[in-house]
Amino acid sequence: MGSRTYNIITFGCQMNEHDSETISGMLSRLGYTEVPDREAADITVINTCSIRENADKRFFGTLGQLKKIKAVNPAQVTCVCGCMMQQEHVVREIKQSYPWVDIIFGTHNIHEFPQMLEELYRAREEEGRTEPLAGENMTPAEYNRAKHEIRSSRNTRVERIYEDSPEIVEGLPVNRKYRHKSFVNIMYGCNNFCTYCIVPYTRGREKSRHPEDILNEVRELACDGVREITLLGQNVNSYRGVSSETGRQWDFPELIYALDRIEGVDRIRFMTSHPKDLSDRLIKAFAECDSLCGYIHLPVQAGSSRVLKRMNRKYTREEYLELVRKLRDAVPGISISTDIIVGFPGESEEDFADTLSLAEEVRFDSAFTFLYSPRKGTPAAEMENQIPETVKHERFNRLVEVMNRCSSEKNAAYVGRVEKVLIEGEGREPGSLKGRTDSFKLVDFRGPADLIGEMVDVEIVDSNTFSLRGELK
Repeated sequence: MGSRTYNIITFGCQMNEHDSETISGMLSRLGYTEVPDREAADITVINTCSIRENADKRFFGTLGQLKKIKAVNPAQVTCVCGCMMQQEHVVREIKQSYPWVDIIFGTHNIHEFPQMLEELYRAREEEGRTEPLAGENMTPAEYNRAKHEIRSSRNTRVERIYEDSPEIVEGLPVNRKYRHKSFVNIMYGCNNFCTYCIVPYTRGREKSRHPEDILNEVRELACDGVREITLLGQNVNSYRGVSSETGRQWDFPELIYALDRIEGVDRIRFMTSHPKDLSDRLIKAFAECDSLCGYIHLPVQAGSSRVLKRMNRKYTREEYLELVRKLRDAVPGISISTDIIVGFPGESEEDFADTLSLAEEVRFDSAFTFLYSPRKGTPAAEMENQIPETVKHERFNRLVEVMNRCSSEKNAAYVGRVEKVLIEGEGREPGSLKGRTDSFKLVDFRGPADLIGEMVDVEIVDSNTFSLRGELK
């Protein structure tokens, strides 16, 4: 296997990005080499996302492109995995309409991928035979049965998907995209069942890692030069990890305080955070933990309490605004981003006006705004009063105008400040670098490439809607 190459295509969230880093780590451990060009890869892995319809379309479009590669190189291996594979109708369509897919696996058995790959190659070797092994020792009936098995095993596909898994597999290799920052999974799955969301069905029920495993992983990352960690989970606020040493349960704030004491880690971030589980103790941690960044992604989804109830979000507009007040009292300059869905079934013009007014009141630093996309298998997809696409787009444009204005004004306030920036890589312009402030603002400035991974002082000299421009101090 050592001479083979691979390419990974990732759709979706940070959890998927980190899963792809793990897949890359496992392939590297087998001796494979990553290549940027999928046409030159012996193995192509598509890690899928099912959260919105656009991700579905991009996946099937990419799958169609791989058919052409397969026609030129029949030995190429096409693998599909991730959230979409947890949906029976998707897997059924792949098996019926995309016969060139060789391996299918889901979100609960990424660790089995090397074994599945080995099974595929072994099956292909079997396909190359026309005679049974040790045929001279078989009876005529055994020989004919073995010949039939060889013929019926042609076009082998390896498929392994589990509905859920109670275990968390530790110690898997990871190829980090950046040397100075890293994702760290602290929990998997979701128990919230928002009516629009497919994630509880694709990622399974919530399960948390032992706190000792998380702390040990972060210590190792710190020793390897990682300056910033981002804790990942479908809802990190509901983390409930049981200590493998004492049997006592930890909550999320306790984990944050413990991570804050690890030397070498300058910044801690986390996502995604559900408002219903944002405790006063976690808000207090923002003020007391030196390494916890002054930034939170706090999805509101809608500004109308009526719509929030239909979404099964388990908080009201007023409760969300109170959380924002508490956060800003604890850390006056905290940066807040959010997610908002436009055009949820039954959303009236009055409901949408509530969303606009909430956006104006909170003045988010940034927002991910989405048109509601029905997901098969979710309650919202079956709700009456689906909003017409023309109405969704009209409302979406009005919301984006408000969000962009607030983001632009928020960013303009940074001009004249000196900010600590962790440099992530080269910028778009030759000789430029890009990095993030503590508040997650993207900054472009000129500087030498050998500073990548370092924390530097940058004076902010200009701003726009989505980023800042600075000068190295």
